[in-house]
Amino acid sequence: QVQLVESGGGLVQSGGSLRLSCAASGSIFSFYTMGWYRQAPGKQRELVADITSGGSTNYVDSVKGRFTISRDNAKNTVYLQMNSLKPEDTAVYYCNAHLATLWFWGQGTQVTVSS
Repeated sequence: QVQLVESGGGLVQSGGSLRLSCAASGSIFSFYTMGWYRQAPGKQRELVADITSGGSTNYVDSVKGRFTISRDNAKNTVYLQMNSLKPEDTAVYYCNAHLATLWFWGQGTQVTVSS
């Protein structure tokens, strides 16, 4: 079992920045692929970015060049640095950990970008 706790969401103006953090429990954090997903009202949850145990990253096209995902295995934490935020980035952001068929989710943190 992995427990994930997100922090760092909030209200920011268009063009601003936020950094989300996700602290994970468990001793095998480094083996998991970690990801950030988001869900806007009336829309399906989508992958924003993920990072494998080896450090390979993947981003949805709409955030490439603006968001950066990173992980600190010593702190069992994954981060999402979000720059040049746009109103369309407004959503609940969820941290995810997965390894083979094991999937775990955080409770979500709200990010609101005002125009």
